[in-house]
Amino acid sequence: MDLGLGPHAVFIVASYAVTLVVVMALIGSVWIDHGRQTRLLADLEARGVRRRSAEPRLPTSPADPVKETTA
Repeated sequence: MDLGLGPHAVFIVASYAVTLVVVMALIGSVWIDHGRQTRLLADLEARGVRRRSAEPRLPTSPADPVKETTA
């Protein structure tokens, strides 16, 4: 099978192969980390841990009033 790559065919094919391996490794790393983070989040939610940003904000100074929301 001649792709017309000339005398540098081995280098070109090897470069594409290395690039494919690196990209697949990055995809695998992200996939594994996603699973790890999903399990961690499920564990935190099961233990009742909530985000600090969900807590009501208290004023830190008189110049920083708390905006009250009415439902």
